[in-house]
Amino acid sequence: MAISFSEALGVHESALKLRARRAEVLANNLANTDTPGFKARDMDFKAELNRHMHAGGNRSSVSLSKTQAGHLDGSGTAGADAQLGFRIPQQSSIDGNTVEDQVEHAAFMKNALEFQASFMLLNKRFKGLSGAISGQ
Repeated sequence: MAISFSEALGVHESALKLRARRAEVLANNLANTDTPGFKARDMDFKAELNRHMHAGGNRSSVSLSKTQAGHLDGSGTAGADAQLGFRIPQQSSIDGNTVEDQVEHAAFMKNALEFQASFMLLNKRFKGLSGAISGQ
């Protein structure tokens, strides 16, 4: 009997990839806190996860061809094509920067906690699969 990892792991694999992508976006916002004219970006995690799951999981929208046997197949790029929106600031800035330091820190920390929760759930799934394979 074959094990389907996409069915066994559920949504957690895609969630981890999207959370990592969101962490990159939020970190970029924080890095540009003092950049005049910088516009803060973010993604709607729930909408992106739904879009990714309905699009068929890990299927990539870009077709790649392998020219050498050692090349990677290019799958597993969740979040790379995530739809990013602009964050609307609560307080306008004179220099046109829309990054609000406290808002970005809070969003980054919440995202990190949710990443950790998804990682723990995925780890438990792997332990369960490992136990099933070894007959425990």
